[in-house]
Amino acid sequence: MVVLLSRLPVTECLKLCHRVVDGLCGHEPPCRADYNTTWSLEEWLQLLNSLSAFFCLAVGNNSSDEEVVAGLSDVGRGHAETLLSVLRAREEEIQRTLLHRTNSISSATLQDFDWQLKLALSSDKISSLHTPLLSLSLDLRENGAVRPVTVEMNREELNTLITSLEAANKVDTHTEYLCLKF
Repeated sequence: MVVLLSRLPVTECLKLCHRVVDGLCGHEPPCRADYNTTWSLEEWLQLLNSLSAFFCLAVGNNSSDEEVVAGLSDVGRGHAETLLSVLRAREEEIQRTLLHRTNSISSATLQDFDWQLKLALSSDKISSLHTPLLSLSLDLRENGAVRPVTVEMNREELNTLITSLEAANKVDTHTEYLCLKF
């Protein structure tokens, strides 16, 4: 939907893009009344969502200039260069906003980790067990204090964890692909 920008002259596009980034970063967003003759309400909302997603994905994926321009192939050259110039001029501010949003989800961050592979030979219920166990130790920093967390997993639980992490990686890879589509 970024293609809707072609209805604006490049100079107006520059102002609009800066206002969209302002709104993204918690400042005053662009005013619909300034553009009500250019786009319908539905187009306006689609454009704002598309521009916000474009800036977030491009910054979040650390996209190169070539990747950004390639993803904007359906927009005129002048508009694509305008989007790129706003992206580069406000990149640090967008990155700080994205980081703040991510950190607000949870205040805990991974400080360090360690793992050990153990072989359980027996238990109090079974005399011969021979089960491999993974002991994963995490040091989480929360509100300035480091809190240790230890998790012990059998093979099945470890496979579930690995599958979940691979799925999360695929989502991240898919997000990068979507960024290139803009």
